[in-house]
Amino acid sequence: MKKIIIIGATSGIGKELAKVFSLNGYEVGITGRRTNLLEELASELPTKTYISTIDVKNAESAIRSLDKLIKEMNGMDILVINAGIAHTNASLDWIPEKETIDTNVSGFTAMAGAGMRYFIKNGSGHLVGISSIARIRGSDTAPAYSASKAFVSNYLEGLGRKVTKEKLPIAITDIQPGFVDTAIIKSKKVFWMASPEKAAKQIYNAIDRKRRAAYITKRWILIAWLLKILPGYLYRKI
Repeated sequence: MKKIIIIGATSGIGKELAKVFSLNGYEVGITGRRTNLLEELASELPTKTYISTIDVKNAESAIRSLDKLIKEMNGMDILVINAGIAHTNASLDWIPEKETIDTNVSGFTAMAGAGMRYFIKNGSGHLVGISSIARIRGSDTAPAYSASKAFVSNYLEGLGRKVTKEKLPIAITDIQPGFVDTAIIKSKKVFWMASPEKAAKQIYNAIDRKRRAAYITKRWILIAWLLKILPGYLYRKI
């Protein structure tokens, strides 16, 4: 039976991903900061499930906990790094910016590194990172968030180059969601909002096909294309 670990599975995309993979026969390891929510989710899943309380902001502790979970599960085939935070912070207060960096940059890097070290040692694996459509351009209202997701995509691209050049049998996938109806979206007045269930199904398919990158939902490829070609002087005005 294949095994997956999902970092950040207490709600939203991570929670729904755990359900989809369990329904498809995977043993599932789920992590998050709220143990009670992990226990509730574990009770709903049909396959064997392991839980570990992990706060990725505490990077060194998170690495130790992930290593311990991998050993408890007797290995893993896929690691999904879904833990993330978003703050609207037009006033540029330091605490929200620091929390974003600690979670989305330092925490992500710690988990990606731990996962890659295991996959390289084991000789196979699949690392999946959840970035965002926001990674394409900077944000005036959430500058640290957009920058942090650009970091995630760039880091994953670097790992992709590494496994290709070193001929390592490891897949790297960058999942780039648009708007998904989760707690991270503060406003409900946004277009093309997808349910977590729909997003999880499309993410599952992208992972199953070992896609290098995937927009979630698929129609966000149009917005991505427009953002990439929009001249800077125009983008700064909108």
